[in-house]
Amino acid sequence: MTTAEKDLYRGYRGPTRELMERFGITVWCEIKARTTRGDFEGLLLPRSETSDELHLVLKLGSGYNVGLRHDTVLELEKVGYREAHYRIPEKEFPTDEAHPNVKLLGTGGTIASRLDYRTGAVIPAFSPGELYGSVPELADVCNLQTEKLFGVFSENMGPEEYRILAEKTGEAIREGFDGVVIGHGTDTMHHTAAALSFMVQKPPVPVIMVGSQRSSDRPSSDAAQNLINAAWVAGHGPIAEVMVCMFGPTSDLYNLLHRGTRVRKMHSSVRSTFRTLGDIPVAMVDRERITPLKDDWAPRRDDREVTVQAAFDERVTLIYYYPGMRPDIIDALIDCGYRGIVMAGTGLGHVNRLIYPALERARDAGVQVYMTLQTLWGFVQMHVYETGREILELGVVPLANMLPEVAYIKLGWALGLHPDDPEAVKELMTTNVAGEMTEREPHDGYLIFQGGVPEVQEFLEKVLR
Repeated sequence: MTTAEKDLYRGYRGPTRELMERFGITVWCEIKARTTRGDFEGLLLPRSETSDELHLVLKLGSGYNVGLRHDTVLELEKVGYREAHYRIPEKEFPTDEAHPNVKLLGTGGTIASRLDYRTGAVIPAFSPGELYGSVPELADVCNLQTEKLFGVFSENMGPEEYRILAEKTGEAIREGFDGVVIGHGTDTMHHTAAALSFMVQKPPVPVIMVGSQRSSDRPSSDAAQNLINAAWVAGHGPIAEVMVCMFGPTSDLYNLLHRGTRVRKMHSSVRSTFRTLGDIPVAMVDRERITPLKDDWAPRRDDREVTVQAAFDERVTLIYYYPGMRPDIIDALIDCGYRGIVMAGTGLGHVNRLIYPALERARDAGVQVYMTLQTLWGFVQMHVYETGREILELGVVPLANMLPEVAYIKLGWALGLHPDDPEAVKELMTTNVAGEMTEREPHDGYLIFQGGVPEVQEFLEKVLR
């Protein structure tokens, strides 16, 4: 196949290629499609080479894409041709001496992006000019300087990236920036937020992590609002902590600022996926206005003093307990040289008796084991039942209401700081450093609206009318 032919039918082969040839259709054609499932009109998009050969993909007038299975298509009619260009226009980012200076550190998340339909890849906007071309409102918020640290999906972020990111955040603060924004993929953003909360202590300016659930080429994208609000908080906000700035409700009414050690991604795709657990968010952000929801936040300072402790021992792990768990899992971790284990236990912090010998062996081998809860809300209470008291006697240490992922990050950090001092690690793990443990959980720190029941339906009708 020639290069020209590849361009005409890019990504299409087999039955979809045959269908296009029969009706004289190529990619970038505006078409009307009559199918057994209804009529559709839109722009025929290229497909990536790894896509299946069974579907045509149309971009509809609404901005959404739809796949048409080849054997449901009755007729294709070409009504026009419009090659789309999805590269982000770059414009010079204007500066204003009256605006604060914000540093944006990139890790590979697609906070502002377009889809390259020739390759199927997402093209990120990252330079100030690209970001200005994509989100021009940023120029009304701050003077922006960017630095790309990594180009990885968030699942590939790990201890080495945490260390580099912490050091770069400290550098930006010492250089005099009024705030730091970190663009990050959403899947593991809460892990990185916890790591920065421990590694970058007492920052004098806001350190704001931000991402998007839906890419910028989609009409329902949350990218622009998240980025604008994150930049505004970083440059103007009064709260000097590591926080996550993402959609509050599913609509675009406001964003929420979540403390980096109490936040978790709770849904795979909705825009309001990030929730504060066991507490309430630090603040709301609504079009250049911050409304604090808590009163225990650290205020912005004029100095540039910050403590960076970018340490992490990778020989730690997180185990989610399940009924019937056998001791060989923990035995294998000990044999592989792991030095710390965080367990997410049931109920108040329980595991079965089958793994008691492995826990005893871990204790004797100097492997520290800590208990958190898989319920996510609530406190570890190991003195209530006999099981809990037995586990305590085996050397397992309870971690109050620390979230499991946060405990894993904190244990790696603590062991990195004190590799040869188990007591120092234990003391650090049981001391509240960055809001990872709370004295109590507020009455509105646990809210699960159970759809279908009368009282919730009545509430929703009042709120959504």
